Amino acid sequence: MTNLTCFKAYDIRGKLGEELNEDIARVIGAAFAHVLGAKRVVLGRDIRPSSGALSNAVAEGLISQGVEVLDLGLSGTEEMYFATTHFQADGGICVTASHNPMDYNGMKMVKAGSAPLDPATELQKVRELAESGSIPAQNASGSIRLAEGARAAYVARVLEFIDISALKPMKLLVNAGNGAAGPTFDAIWDALIAKGAPLEVVRLHHTPDGSFPNGIPNPLLEENQPVTAAAVIAEGADLGIAWDGDFDRCFFFDHMGQFIAGEYVVGLLAEAFLAKEPGAGIVHDPRVIWNTREIVSDKGGNAIQSRTGHAFVKQVMRETGAVYGGEMSAHHYFRDFVACDSGMIPWLLVVELLGRRGQTLHDLMAERIAAFPSSGETNFRVGDVAASIAKIESIYAENAISRDETDGLSLSFDTWRFNLRASNTEPLLRLNIEAKGNAALVQQKLDEIKALL
Repeated sequence: MTNLTCFKAYDIRGKLGEELNEDIARVIGAAFAHVLGAKRVVLGRDIRPSSGALSNAVAEGLISQGVEVLDLGLSGTEEMYFATTHFQADGGICVTASHNPMDYNGMKMVKAGSAPLDPATELQKVRELAESGSIPAQNASGSIRLAEGARAAYVARVLEFIDISALKPMKLLVNAGNGAAGPTFDAIWDALIAKGAPLEVVRLHHTPDGSFPNGIPNPLLEENQPVTAAAVIAEGADLGIAWDGDFDRCFFFDHMGQFIAGEYVVGLLAEAFLAKEPGAGIVHDPRVIWNTREIVSDKGGNAIQSRTGHAFVKQVMRETGAVYGGEMSAHHYFRDFVACDSGMIPWLLVVELLGRRGQTLHDLMAERIAAFPSSGETNFRVGDVAASIAKIESIYAENAISRDETDGLSLSFDTWRFNLRASNTEPLLRLNIEAKGNAALVQQKLDEIKALL
C-alpha cells in the first residue's frame, strides 16, 4: 500500500513529482468516483503549467469508473462549486494549488449539492482506496464534454446578490495576480456594464500565466500588498481588489492604498446582509471576533461561531441556515451560493454597500479598526504545539474572564483577548490578539506572548 501524503485535512495538496503526479491524480479520480458512486462529475483547473495534465489524468480516472465528466477548463474553485449543483452532478473537483509555491499542485473536492467531503469518513475512504491501488473496475465507460453554459449561469447567479441600480460611479483597480481570476472577472464585468453599472476598471497582472511572472498570487502576504496599493494610488482608484490563484479569496485596499484585514471585511459583509435580511445568522471563526460580534448585535443579527476551516464553516452554514459566513483569512461563504465560498461576490457587495452609504472604504473601516485593533496572525514553529499552548494557558488562564476551546485556546480579559491554535494545514502554532480601542495593548501582549513562545 502506498502512503499518499498529498491528502491533507480537507483537500489534496502536494509537491509535484514527489507527492503528486499524473498517476496519483488518475487513481484519486477513480477512487473519488467509486466512493461517491458518482455518475456525473464537474472538473475545473487553475492556470499552473501542471494543471492541464493533472486534470486530464483525473478525468481518465473518473471516466474509468463510468463517469460523465463536465469539463469547465480554466476556472475558479467557486465556479466548480456552483456548476456541481447547477448541473446536478454527484461531485466536483478543481485541480488547483491556489497560493502554494510553484512546485505544488492539488485538488479541491465536493460531493452532490456542493457539500465538502467529510474529512474523517468520505475523504479518508478516498485516500484508503487510492492507496490500496485496487479500485474495482466498472463495465460502463464514461465520457467527457465541455460544461456548456457554465460560466454564463455562474455570472447570472453572482449578479443576483446585488442591486445594480444602487451602484454609484466608482473606479476599481483589480489585480488577478496572473491567476485564474481574469477571464471570470471579465465575464462578470461585461454583464455589469451591459446592465448599466456606472463603473470603470483598471486591470493589473490580469492575463492568466502559470509561470506567475509577478510572483505567486497570495495577497495575504505583506510583501505582496505594496504593488496593488501603489497601483490604487497611481490610478486614483476608489477601491483595490486582489485575488489568490483560484480566486476563492478576495482582498481589499482602500483609496489610500491601505490593506483592509479580513476580519474587518467580515463585519462589513455581515452588515450588508443584515440590512437585506434582518435577524439572519452570521457565522464567524474564533480567531478575531469582537468587531464582528458587535456589528451583528447592533444590526439585530445572530452571531454563530464555527471552527476555523472551510469544511467546518460550510457545515455550520448548512446546519443553521446562516445567510453569510466569514473567516479572517478572506474566505467568505454565502448561503445562496450553495453555502460555499466566493471571491467574486464579496467585491460586488462592497461596491454596492459603498454606493448605498456614500462613503469611502477608508472612512467605513477607520472607525472599526480603531475600535477593535488586532494583531494579524502570527505563526510560530514550535517543537511541541500542545505543550506550547499549555504553557501560555498556565500563565494567562487564571486571570481570564472567559475561555473558549472551539478551536485551540481563546482567553478573554476586560480589554483584550487572544486565540492560540494549531494550524489545520501546516505544522504551525497560530496566534491572534485583539483589544478594545488600544492598539498599543495589542502590540504589548503580542511581544509578551512572542517572548514566551
